[in-house]
Amino acid sequence: MKLLIVEDNPSVRRIIKSFAAQYADEILECGNGEESFLLYCDHKPDLVLMDINLGETDGLAATRKINQFDSHAKVIIVTNYDEPDLRQLADEAGAFGFVAKENLNELVSFLKN
Repeated sequence: MKLLIVEDNPSVRRIIKSFAAQYADEILECGNGEESFLLYCDHKPDLVLMDINLGETDGLAATRKINQFDSHAKVIIVTNYDEPDLRQLADEAGAFGFVAKENLNELVSFLKN
């Protein structure tokens, strides 16, 4: 599996990478939404783990853009904020799933497929 991790905090990105490493053959990573789109287009990862708060191009906008490029993209929102309205916005952006950072074990079901 080829995985793209999009997280602006390098230490959190390392934690997610460490958690996901056993499931992925290749892991790409970046710290902003615009770069995530470029990496997606160039590498076509099987799964994208996307934070929401990424600066200029947030994770929801990046998810929307990736899904407009590839309707089969699988973007999982991985965020600190587990609120119903954010889940709704993620769904509207085309997210394949939603996981709170405090519950990274929930990623396993996505990573195993």
